[in-house]
Amino acid sequence: MRNSTRSGVDPFIVMDVMEAARRAEEAGRHIIHMEVGQPGTGAPKGATAALARAMEQGPLGYTVALGLPALRQRIARLYGDWYNVDLNPERVVVTPGSSGGFLLAFTALFDSGDRVGIGAPGYPSYRQILKALGLVPVDLPTAPENRLQPVAQDIAGMGLQGLMVASPANPTGTMLDHEAMRALIEAAQAQEASFISDEIYHGLEYEAKAVTALELMDDCYVINSFSKYFSMTGWRVGWMVVPEDQVRVVERIAQNMFICAPHASQVAALAAMECEGELQANLDVYRANRDLMLTGLPQAGFTNIAPPDGAFYVYADVSELTDDSRAFAAEILEKAGVAVTPGLDFDPERGHKTLRFSYARSTADIQEGLSRLREFMINRGAVTTVA
Repeated sequence: MRNSTRSGVDPFIVMDVMEAARRAEEAGRHIIHMEVGQPGTGAPKGATAALARAMEQGPLGYTVALGLPALRQRIARLYGDWYNVDLNPERVVVTPGSSGGFLLAFTALFDSGDRVGIGAPGYPSYRQILKALGLVPVDLPTAPENRLQPVAQDIAGMGLQGLMVASPANPTGTMLDHEAMRALIEAAQAQEASFISDEIYHGLEYEAKAVTALELMDDCYVINSFSKYFSMTGWRVGWMVVPEDQVRVVERIAQNMFICAPHASQVAALAAMECEGELQANLDVYRANRDLMLTGLPQAGFTNIAPPDGAFYVYADVSELTDDSRAFAAEILEKAGVAVTPGLDFDPERGHKTLRFSYARSTADIQEGLSRLREFMINRGAVTTVA
């Protein structure tokens, strides 16, 4: 059967790593998972309890395409609590995960052939969703001196119709401050490019609060999710904030593409937003894990890393160890029993010399994983002693 040229997207390599790890576990091995950006915790207890009550009260059917009004209002209140932004809840669109938000944003804003800038390294599905929609992803190679975030000079003269930024970023965990965010917004406006801010790791910050684009402008799309801070990856529920004149545009597309986000997930998400104690306890675990990683990875020979401001990743330059990160990751899985992600997912040009380590699992897992990595690197001759 004939396939479209748009279907020729690259695989999401981290999913292939997950499958290899699953096969190893099926064969009886104990694998430490540092490959996937998934919290080791489940949904907050208040969320599951609220859903159980709702299911007892009656069937859960379709909601309106924009989402449950109560959830939209609560999300709007979050912006006041976190950023002192007074947000009209009518601008909030509940989506089937952040992936649904990307589809809606790209479909609403761009025509076939439009060029959309994305930082490299960056979340690989941006690139593949853009390709699948007949759009042109434009990688913006970022520099270590800019903490692997795009800067205004990177997009000058690029002829973009859109710019997508992420802060905290995947795979680096680095963030944009107000000045850096403002400079990118102004650079996008200078070439009349739509500005999209991926903020799905907001809430997972360790020293300074992440900046939302909504602090600086209203004429942008902001995408967020309940997957990360709220620990609800499998529930597939997220949200967007769009300008008031874009709400009906997005609503029409959402009605046809998705009908609505899952009703059950929306009920749970609303309750999850009131579980601050449990969510902050999860953040304390990530903070402890981050400290372990920033000490333990250099001790294991992974010394060239981007210190993360947020999220739960460490991105390492391993060019002194390999020029084939995919083979290196496979070797680590086979010999150390630790699953890590090769950087090719995030940067097609330079990712063959980088790895991403996730510290989203339990602290015990992180400690064990670092111990295994040290032993592996000693046996490989990359380090001589255990620090």
